[in-house]
Amino acid sequence: MNRKLRPETEGIDQEPDGEGHAHLLGRVIDELEHYIIGKRAFLQKLLCSQIAGIHVLIEDFPGLAKTLAAKSLARALGLSMKRIQFTADLLPADITGSHLLDRNTGRFEMIRGPIFANIVLADEINRASPKTQAAVLEAMEEHQVTSEGETFELPWPFMVVATQNPIEFEGTFPLPEAELDRFGLRLPIGYPEAEEEVEILTRRIERRRDGALPSQVISPDGLARMQEHAERIAVDPDLVAYIVALVGHTRTAAGVAVGASPRAGLALLKLARAKALLDGRDYVVPDDIGDFARDVLTHRILLTPDSWSTGRTAEQIVDGALRVVPVPKVAGV
Repeated sequence: MNRKLRPETEGIDQEPDGEGHAHLLGRVIDELEHYIIGKRAFLQKLLCSQIAGIHVLIEDFPGLAKTLAAKSLARALGLSMKRIQFTADLLPADITGSHLLDRNTGRFEMIRGPIFANIVLADEINRASPKTQAAVLEAMEEHQVTSEGETFELPWPFMVVATQNPIEFEGTFPLPEAELDRFGLRLPIGYPEAEEEVEILTRRIERRRDGALPSQVISPDGLARMQEHAERIAVDPDLVAYIVALVGHTRTAAGVAVGASPRAGLALLKLARAKALLDGRDYVVPDDIGDFARDVLTHRILLTPDSWSTGRTAEQIVDGALRVVPVPKVAGV
């Protein structure tokens, strides 16, 4: 990145400890809140997803700053970002790229598609055909793209932020379970409160222009150091067992046809570590896990027809798991 950092970001190399990382991450959230007002909890979870290397599905109504959130996060972290508008006529090559003949050399050269970015916004992903949706799967899981027998590594870090409208179904293709499971968590944003919406309009008046984005707070290298630090955050064995018990409950609870996969447990582990880093701790506490349980587990639960008829929801299954599974007592809490 050639973008010049603000002077206060130049000391990141002198802040390698957990408290220094938490301070910088707090500044990222503060910077994002200048443009996405009243959604601090959502922004914290989105940032934790980036630290954990987790793909995110944002499911909410139009006009709630889903696109702005992805753009703002990329800008604050100094990362590249590409947006793909998913439509019924979108082809896999429109995402991954394709080989074209270079008349000067007489060779076919790979023209890389928009998937080659640090943060890829897959807007209204459920409007594309299953074949096109599948083109994203290899990238999400393997961090690579294969075209004409050649494999191309994606930039690191790599994160897919997908959006879909929960109320429009005409002309859409519901995401299959295998693809839903690739998303570490599903997040809503929600409408702002009245006073927050007043603040949104007031700040737009003060800026006198559209398209404003936050300033860069940390560098990609600084983000990489934070990700490395997160891998060293201690997780008590009892908390590991707690994660397994929560995931296991979603498979055995009444009314569940298919529960969460082991990938859900891995996502909870990585997100809990990221939350500890955000809070300036070098160890995970039970609340770090509980804060993400709904977001990680609900979209991975498939209910039986009997549950649908009685109005039971996946959220109720997860809430039941949080009530029933004993919360462990761990050192440092």
